[in-house]
Amino acid sequence: MPNTKNLIELKQERANLTTSIRALMDEFSDAVLPAEKETELAKMEADFDSLNGKIIREEAQLERERAAGEVGSDDVKDAKDTKDDVMDSFKNYLSSGKPEVYNALQQGNPSQAGYLVAPEKFVMDLIKDLDNSLFMRQKAKVLPALRGAKSLGYPRRVARMNSAAWGSEIAAPTPDTTLEFGKREFIPHPATSEILISKTLIRNAPEVDAIVRAEIAYENSELLEIAYMTGDGANKPLGIFTASNDGISTARDVSTGNTATDIKVDGLLEAKYSIKNQYQANCEWIFHRDAVKRLMKLKNSDGQYIWQQSIVANQPDMLLGKPINMSEYAPNTFTTGLYVGIYGDLKYYWICDSLAFEIQVLTELYARTNQIDYISRLETDGMPVLEEAFARVTLG
Repeated sequence: MPNTKNLIELKQERANLTTSIRALMDEFSDAVLPAEKETELAKMEADFDSLNGKIIREEAQLERERAAGEVGSDDVKDAKDTKDDVMDSFKNYLSSGKPEVYNALQQGNPSQAGYLVAPEKFVMDLIKDLDNSLFMRQKAKVLPALRGAKSLGYPRRVARMNSAAWGSEIAAPTPDTTLEFGKREFIPHPATSEILISKTLIRNAPEVDAIVRAEIAYENSELLEIAYMTGDGANKPLGIFTASNDGISTARDVSTGNTATDIKVDGLLEAKYSIKNQYQANCEWIFHRDAVKRLMKLKNSDGQYIWQQSIVANQPDMLLGKPINMSEYAPNTFTTGLYVGIYGDLKYYWICDSLAFEIQVLTELYARTNQIDYISRLETDGMPVLEEAFARVTLG
């Protein structure tokens, strides 16, 4: 019987290497690779070539065996359905806490019988659900999952060069003393959620994985949105409404034109045009719904509402010609010195997910109430990486 399972594992390993190579190349797309990274890239490329060669040889051998009639229909079915078998086993685990094919699900957790790494399809569908429910994940730059590293450093420009000047043909250039780089560190932190679902529902549900996935996505989307808005960066993402020298400092707060208790048209204009032209094309607003109610009533000097209601399905409303997003977790206290909104290019908010996604099923803890307890664990981090692409709307 051909080693079809090994072929699938080889292809998965090749896919993982491809993702890692792309992540490293993207990280240094605008810079020269350091020597250690050059070595790391060369090793990954060599490993890829070796894996690719093994896969090509294995597939060629399978083709030869098929031509010779040595591969039976059962063997072909095994090759096609291995991933489906893993997913079916995972569904069984979600229903009963007892996987039928335990070894297929033990990916890196041999000593923790309660935890299982969810199959790739389940994780991809879950991340898709999170992305669909969070506009920040749709608009931000989501980096590939970290592999083989605990963190990802991102070099940032703290101060610009200030030495360009006109001169004569043989005049020496003026050395710059102001250019300065800092570095932000992405360290995916664990985010856990816990949900309880009726055993009766699980027993009779046609697709238990869809129910569990939807509940986990709902719980995690709320947790993540709070962090993307107001997270303090301590074991969680750093939010856009958190003043920090590691993210968006108070230098990007704009209160001119607003009053001590309300947003004004002049204040919105000051915020919008405090951002340089190169970022304007992709800029958007973020406000709480309480702020939106106020904004919809604002008029310009000609008596025209500055709010433009969308008349096309799935298209956002516009404020001063730019899309507006509503978040339940944006600040909504209208008092002197507090944030009430933000304007900026959201692709300069970066999100870094870790590959690991674990599920624990506790079938006995809530047996008295006829429920099954599901605990999930996702590792992620996020932060703004270029403060000049943002302006926070502040009350005066």
